[in-house]
Amino acid sequence: MPHSIGASFIEWLQRQWQTVTPWQIVLWPCSWLFALLVALRRAAYQWGFLKSLGLPIPVIVVGNLTVGGTGKTPLVLWLVHFLRRQGFRPAIISRGYGGRVHRPHAVSAQSDPALVGDEPVLLAQRASCPVWVGTDRVEVARALLSARPDCDVLISDDGLQHYRMRRDVEIVVVDGQRGFGNKRMLPAGPLREPMSRLESVDAVVMHGGSVKSGQYAMRLVGNVFVNLRDRQRTAEASMFKGRHLHAVAGIGFPARFFDQLRQLGLSIVAHPFPDHHVYRPHELQFEDADAILMTEKDGVKCIAFAPENAWMLVVDAEVDPALGDKVLEKLRKRDGRKIA
Repeated sequence: MPHSIGASFIEWLQRQWQTVTPWQIVLWPCSWLFALLVALRRAAYQWGFLKSLGLPIPVIVVGNLTVGGTGKTPLVLWLVHFLRRQGFRPAIISRGYGGRVHRPHAVSAQSDPALVGDEPVLLAQRASCPVWVGTDRVEVARALLSARPDCDVLISDDGLQHYRMRRDVEIVVVDGQRGFGNKRMLPAGPLREPMSRLESVDAVVMHGGSVKSGQYAMRLVGNVFVNLRDRQRTAEASMFKGRHLHAVAGIGFPARFFDQLRQLGLSIVAHPFPDHHVYRPHELQFEDADAILMTEKDGVKCIAFAPENAWMLVVDAEVDPALGDKVLEKLRKRDGRKIA
């Protein structure tokens, strides 16, 4: 299968963002302008020129400072299960990137990823709690609470920069392998907000890599694959060793998934795609493949046409338990504060 042009560009761009190149020097003026606009927008909310709206229940935002995947969705799932064990009734709201929905919309395990986005469908399948999507998170949250008034805490999958929605806990997830790249703002670097933003959040979670004092460690674990055609069929990674394997990944950082497979002892032919890629049946056709491996996020989009030898790796987040204590502490102190 030809290498995806979109994936090639994303890979090139991510490499550029890891260092300083002449190409980025040309874009520095654009980055300065972007940084100024970000600062003015944030100040407008802080000073009350733009209104930040509260909700009747606590809101936890799980976001990042950089473009691309960092592991937010697994952490959201971890938080849902943690809070449920503490007696809470959590719900999830999301923008629904990759979907066509703009108005508030409930998501189920059977929802069409092309309509509501791939990550919300995965969350609905794994979280067993209400999941709603839409462009305006405040509107989405209000619609969810109108339909499900029993929920007592909201988790926003992404939305760190959606200041219109007041929040009680801000958690930033950092890719420990890529970090913050060259620490430049878009488009010369990967940052959506300046590094100083970390000083105002409640928790920084490092997905892999080294953890500094005050940060919380997270890693993804799992070695069991589920067959896309028959969800009752499972296979451990050892069953694929020595076989001819193709791996596809349409996520923010495909290399992380491919590395994870290699760490499981598997030899693969890697096929990266852009984040939220909409797969076509022919993209999963490999005549020499004993098995085709993919992420859960990719799997929810491919179930309808996946070949019999397509499998998705099920992973869970292992998180420093101290993060749970931090979240509970913030929820207990909820006072409707405005953005810090």
